[in-house]
Amino acid sequence: MARPYPPYPAPSCHALIWQGEQILLVQRKRPPFAGYWSLPGGSVELGESVEEALIREVQEETGLEVGVSRLLGYADGIQRDPEGRVQYHHVILYFEAHVTGGRLRAADDAAQAAWVPLTALDELPLTDAVSRCLRWSGLRTD
Repeated sequence: MARPYPPYPAPSCHALIWQGEQILLVQRKRPPFAGYWSLPGGSVELGESVEEALIREVQEETGLEVGVSRLLGYADGIQRDPEGRVQYHHVILYFEAHVTGGRLRAADDAAQAAWVPLTALDELPLTDAVSRCLRWSGLRTD
């Protein structure tokens, strides 16, 4: 869960999962980025590894069980309020993952979860992470 005005950055992890020409996206229900479509994932809890957090977060948001394939990269997610104070700060690790089981359903802080064709991505409000991870994975070059 995002904590506004944190005293330090929070670790977060998200997964790029695809099948054929579709990727798995979730529509965010809460700030930051409520209403935007993004990669499933979330915060790392105290005492769990990043991989454990990724597997748990994807399952909580989508109902799908996943295995972690590889690390794609990282980014700092820093959002400032109108006065310039840091409202949110996440250090975000992005992974490729693959489905190992479960049934797709939106849950937890996801308003919707869907397999989205790569050709339909331009029609949705997306977080920057989607395009970044598609480039890192080689699925898109633009």
